[in-house]
Amino acid sequence: MSLLKSSLIGLKADSFRHPLDLESTKTLKQIPGLDMMVRNWLGPMAEQVFYVENIASSILVGEKQLPELHKLLLEACQILDIEPPQLYVRQHPAPNAYTFAMRGKQPFIVIHTSLIEILTPAEIQAVIAHELGHLKCDHSVYLTPVNLLILAAAVVPNIGAVLAQAMQSQLLEWVRCAEFTCDRAALLATQDPKIVMSVLMKLAGGSPSLAPQLNLDAFIDQARAYDDISKTELGEMVKSARTAQLSHPVPVLRAREIDRWASSLEYQRIVKNHSINHQNKTASPGGWRNW
Repeated sequence: MSLLKSSLIGLKADSFRHPLDLESTKTLKQIPGLDMMVRNWLGPMAEQVFYVENIASSILVGEKQLPELHKLLLEACQILDIEPPQLYVRQHPAPNAYTFAMRGKQPFIVIHTSLIEILTPAEIQAVIAHELGHLKCDHSVYLTPVNLLILAAAVVPNIGAVLAQAMQSQLLEWVRCAEFTCDRAALLATQDPKIVMSVLMKLAGGSPSLAPQLNLDAFIDQARAYDDISKTELGEMVKSARTAQLSHPVPVLRAREIDRWASSLEYQRIVKNHSINHQNKTASPGGWRNW
């Protein structure tokens, strides 16, 4: 582990959870029957589908398979105080990463090859840490089956299109809010906001040939211009319509949020209060089995 990083032993999810995530999660849990449906019906079905899909079509990372990626995973887990999940690499043209977990089951993370190709090792670790944030915060209980739930709501008799659309809107809003929290997890693991913001910049407009040419400072300036849109009523309406059906906040907004949090006393306190000397023995990492 880099001597410039601190392991955050005893780190709790609520210590870095974004306020919008906290509020949106409470709202989501109030949907009647949602928790039971996800855990008892959609969860087991999604678990089997995703597990078989990864075993059949992806590469399981380990000490003997892509060991450098495995080291990045283990270091991020040590910093965030969480047991390592399985990590898969999958051939796919769309730059993306996602995670899956159900209570009592070993979680796993999947990273697409096209995303790895445009990132540095430090940025790949930021992506891994972002996904670990979903596990640390128990997002994955809802995150993986969310699309199945939206589909089910649309086809179950007597629910109707209006209710299905309302449920979809609530779920997508929750997912967007959860992303802010996981960007914070990426910052806590890398402990360098520029690494996290660089990932977001490359997700917005990166490619293997363009990535080395991108200017992070110019990208951060875009966030200020995006904020200026909200100064008019029409601009705010356009922004709301633009993001309503997205599963992730727009990259410039995420970059602005992480830039602000990196300068906050809250972030500084977390790093200071949980930091340990790497030569000292540490407590056992927080385990997914205890969620």
